[in-house]
Amino acid sequence: MIGWDDIVEKYNLDRYNLDYLRNNRGLVLDLAWDHLQLSLIAVAIALLIAIPISLIAVRVRPLSLPILTILGAIYTVPSLAFLSFLIPSVGLGRTNALIVLVAYAQIFLVRNLVAGLRGVDGAMLEAARGIGMNAWQVFSKVRWPLALPVVLAGLRTALVTTIGLATITDAVGAGGLGQLLFTGVSRNQPPRILAGAIAITGLAILVDLTLRFATIMTAASRARRALR
Repeated sequence: MIGWDDIVEKYNLDRYNLDYLRNNRGLVLDLAWDHLQLSLIAVAIALLIAIPISLIAVRVRPLSLPILTILGAIYTVPSLAFLSFLIPSVGLGRTNALIVLVAYAQIFLVRNLVAGLRGVDGAMLEAARGIGMNAWQVFSKVRWPLALPVVLAGLRTALVTTIGLATITDAVGAGGLGQLLFTGVSRNQPPRILAGAIAITGLAILVDLTLRFATIMTAASRARRALR
């Protein structure tokens, strides 16, 4: 009769353990923080670019479809090909990675920004103008707060996606948790690969839950203001 020990020995399953993760917690945490920083910087830059693009798309409706089509086409470019394409002009390192991650995040941010800003009831905007608000006050006190839940949903998608894509950027020396995967594959070290996979998944889930909570709190805050 074949026992569990025989199966482990036959398929070399003892390699797939958590020893590396347990013995190198400090290294994994440092790489996770590095990974998160890269992702947050990329999404912050992407948001600064996405907001003006979205405002243009909202105000000039005929431009919406071309803008979203171009951004969607950029997202379909394979990540490794995009990273390699930039090497002759910007070289290796974080600049290369940031350009790629910022470009990929645009489709999620712009799409939700446009949807959120357009989804605000026109009657509420007219009422705000009717009580004497100027264009900036209408945007900052009415349109933006009402669009915020949709914007946060896009931000959550963009950040979680960026965390996943940032794994690939270690191919150009950008650092992060991708180091564990690339090194593990090159050295045939499954425990290192498993540690990287667990860390990346855990980081993505943590960020997703945090932003979900922020979205819920935003909706609750709006509800409380409406009841006053």
